[in-house]
Amino acid sequence: MTYVLIASAALGGILLFLLAAATANSPLFAEHYPLLLGLNAAIALALLGLVAFQLSKLARQRRAKVFGSLLTFRVLVMFALVGVVPGLLVYTVSLQFLAKSIESWFDVRVERALEGGLNLGRAALDVMLNELLLKGHVMALDLSEAPRREQPALLVRLRDQAYVEEAVLIAADGEVLSKVHREPATLEPPSPGAQALRDAEQIRGYAAVEPVGDKGLLLRVIVSLERPAGRGEARFLQLTQWVPQSLAEQGESVQSVYRAYKELSLSRQGLKEIYILTLTLTLLLALLSAIALAFLLSRRLSRPLAVLAEGTQAVARGDFSRRAQVTSRDELGILTHSFNSMTQQLGEAQRAAQLNQAQLETAKAYLESILASLSAGVLVFDDALVLRIANSGAARILHEDLKPLIDLNLRDWPVLPEFAEMLAAELGQRKEPWQQQVAMRDRDAVILVRGSRLPEAGGGGYVVVFDDVTQLIAAQRATAWGEVARRLAHEIKNPLTPIQLAAERLQAKLGNKVSPEAARALDHATETIVAQVTAMKNMVDEFRDYARTPAPQLGGLDLNRLVAEVLALYEQSGTRIHASLGQNLPLVRGDPDRLRQVIHNLLQNAQDALAGNNDPRIEVGTELAGGQVWLRISDNGCGFPEAIIKGAFEPYVTTKLKGTGLGLAIVKRIIDEHHGTVTIENRTGKEGGRGAAVRISLPLAA
Repeated sequence: MTYVLIASAALGGILLFLLAAATANSPLFAEHYPLLLGLNAAIALALLGLVAFQLSKLARQRRAKVFGSLLTFRVLVMFALVGVVPGLLVYTVSLQFLAKSIESWFDVRVERALEGGLNLGRAALDVMLNELLLKGHVMALDLSEAPRREQPALLVRLRDQAYVEEAVLIAADGEVLSKVHREPATLEPPSPGAQALRDAEQIRGYAAVEPVGDKGLLLRVIVSLERPAGRGEARFLQLTQWVPQSLAEQGESVQSVYRAYKELSLSRQGLKEIYILTLTLTLLLALLSAIALAFLLSRRLSRPLAVLAEGTQAVARGDFSRRAQVTSRDELGILTHSFNSMTQQLGEAQRAAQLNQAQLETAKAYLESILASLSAGVLVFDDALVLRIANSGAARILHEDLKPLIDLNLRDWPVLPEFAEMLAAELGQRKEPWQQQVAMRDRDAVILVRGSRLPEAGGGGYVVVFDDVTQLIAAQRATAWGEVARRLAHEIKNPLTPIQLAAERLQAKLGNKVSPEAARALDHATETIVAQVTAMKNMVDEFRDYARTPAPQLGGLDLNRLVAEVLALYEQSGTRIHASLGQNLPLVRGDPDRLRQVIHNLLQNAQDALAGNNDPRIEVGTELAGGQVWLRISDNGCGFPEAIIKGAFEPYVTTKLKGTGLGLAIVKRIIDEHHGTVTIENRTGKEGGRGAAVRISLPLAA
């Protein structure tokens, strides 16, 4: 586009120069003016099309909101105003000046002066011509009176007397009879024509001012000689006199100026139109070239600014790799160089910040990995008791998603109200490290909480570390109960056998020696002692079973097969047992003897709970879920009382009149040894009846 504009402007300038030259030169104007006018009009149309194309392109860019288009438009308007306003002013003044100048050429006084000068020259020539004609008539009269043979000599004398440059006697056929010159070096005039000789036969004769090429003006007079009595052929006397060179040139100049003036006067309106058209075309070419040049200049000015603006937008987006090309050494070049230096420095600062950020992220990830790997829960609060950090162990222990609590004040927690109230009280009052054990009643868990204040150098705040000690307390309690059971079993079992033997010996020794009534009383007392001793032995055996903890022999075990073997022993129990065993269960990791004891205890508890039920039912099921095998035993009995359901696995917790309360405790210990879980719950049957359910999970053998 730049080259097209330069070529068009250059060609338009050349054509305008030729058009102006043709306008000032009439022959050239008459021959080439239409062609030059058409070529200039074509260039003007081409420039107009170029400007229209550029304007439409700029309009599309403005509608598309291309960056830099508004700046280009404003610069274009400024350049256009700078070019158009002075151009229109000069055009208006030029039109007025041209019209007045052309009108001033045709002033009446000038025309009269030219006509007066022309008439003056003509009058001078007429005087000279009439004088020469008079001399011709006088000389012709004298020659007519002389004989023909004396005429040549008389002609010489008469020429000298009349003081003419040349006198010639001419026959009727144009033959020169005699010629007399004043000076031999004088230019010889051309011969007269036949028409001139015929005119000479008139009374006045022939008299004329003849232009002779570039030699000047010639005064020619031809008169006829009188023939005596009309005899003989006609003869003519020709007198010639050259007009002085200065007078001829001045006369020719006046005549040519007058002729040109008349031509201009006749073509005055057309001349105005030609000059106006040429001036208008020149203005159009100049204005269109200026507007097109304004496009180029505005783009050259706005392009670096647009590049810088795009670079600043990239910097705003965080891209500091942009480098603008420095194309000049002016202020824009300095600005571009400064921008490049700024982006380079920002890029280096960004890389340093990213390196620091990466190090911080690494340290944070390392800290988070440490916190995530901790089984204990960790909570970090700022000085305003707003939660900032919570690890996965805390969510696992509290059984709550703590992510929504981040950036919340401890007093505004929508969950865990008791736990939050305890923390708010402790953190708000104590400055030294503290420790407290909290019982989570709704989750049946005990949590040991420790807290301390963070150093002020790191920003201050508080850190709280806690752990679920429910299993630890249960293990401690189980250990204590085991120790109690061992001691009781040791202390109680020793006197039981002597008591039983002593009672039986009394019955044997005294049974035959007392009266029948006393013997019956003795038998009854002996049976009572033996029964109670047997009951005590059974209790001691249960204490012993609970207290001893032999290591289980764990291995691959088919749980469905073990359940089927145990259920086969209860076919004649009178209680309807429904088995729903999962298909293709994988092997579990367990001890068959210990798990058989678990199943027997649970089935026995279910049967005891169904005592007095009109339609006793027991359901036994197995399934694979969550990567573990689950065993579920449920009944439609009375269920667990709400008062003991949370402590059902504690020793000596029972609702049976003759129960020891060690059955579920033994089940819990065996399942813990298998690294499984056991839960109990009350259920509502399909038919509206209540019941209890025990769920046990066992890990897979693989």
